[in-house]
Amino acid sequence: MRLAEPRARKYKCGLPQPCPEEHLAFRMVSGAANVIGPKICLEDKMLMSSVKDNVGRGLNIALVNGVSGELIEARAFDMWAGDVNDLLKFIRPLHEGTLVFVASYDDPATKMNEETRKLFGELGSKNAKELAFRDSWVFVGAKGVQNKSPFEQHVKNSKHTNKYEGWPEALEMEGCIPRRSSAS
Repeated sequence: MRLAEPRARKYKCGLPQPCPEEHLAFRMVSGAANVIGPKICLEDKMLMSSVKDNVGRGLNIALVNGVSGELIEARAFDMWAGDVNDLLKFIRPLHEGTLVFVASYDDPATKMNEETRKLFGELGSKNAKELAFRDSWVFVGAKGVQNKSPFEQHVKNSKHTNKYEGWPEALEMEGCIPRRSSAS
């Protein structure tokens, strides 16, 4: 008789291994087409999801204190029919060290303007400048970063490579983000 394999232990947010000391565990998934909403998990707490009923078409953004790991605010911004000024008012006044988690759903870019793309660039995004209609995008950045974020994935909406009719595949990203020692 063979013994069943021991089940793999899952760590915070379902990560395959624990994060080092003074790091925050995260896992995020962009929306799939316009059907399955995005999810953002941090330190085993679901910050945004369809179940929490706080996601929507466009950009789903969770602001997190980079020192404590506490959620500051989570909001969805409709980038197809919404007002881009609502998004700008949300991301312009961020404090140094604020972590910014972004997961797209359906369409992340139609209403994006130069300022929006520039602000995401300043938060560490490489891809914000080229985001287009119905692309999939997941990104974690921070106010005051010097370099581009290692936490970013982007898939272009392309008729030839789309997984769903009219939409690219959903993106999943997980990892460990170093905590800020203190807000400077």
